[in-house]
Amino acid sequence: MAKKITKKEDEKEVGTATIEVLTTKLLDLMGIRAKISVESDEDEGAILINIEAGEEAGLIIGNRGMTLIAIQTIVGMMFKKKVGEWRRIVVNVADWRQKEEERLKRLAEQAAERAKTTGQPQHLYNLSSSQRRIIHLNLAEDASIETASQGEGRDRYLVITPK
Repeated sequence: MAKKITKKEDEKEVGTATIEVLTTKLLDLMGIRAKISVESDEDEGAILINIEAGEEAGLIIGNRGMTLIAIQTIVGMMFKKKVGEWRRIVVNVADWRQKEEERLKRLAEQAAERAKTTGQPQHLYNLSSSQRRIIHLNLAEDASIETASQGEGRDRYLVITPK
């Protein structure tokens, strides 16, 4: 018996197909040949774009992931313009996001340990809002420290304080 497709499933399929077309078009304009896979992540409420670009992966990632974040933003804006609704888009190349999250977890653990050992607040600068969020979430379970973001705009930084 054929499965009846719900309106929500149909919209999700149209959304992922649209994202795939838009991402392919953008990469073509950038002169990058890559294999793209798009899937919907219900847990995160996002559309995930995985790009396999071989030797050009570094070009897509850019310095500290800035090009990757820009591609993510542009695809999101193109999708909004085309479909009329905003969806969270997450772009990943060569497992960069997983590697970056592991790096941030290690940084968070090291700073938390320094804060506990020295009794002094530890400041972490030059982090994006998503990087600060990852650190906040990773240290949320540790009852012996507190995390807080301070400052405004580009001068915003994270402080890890022992309790």
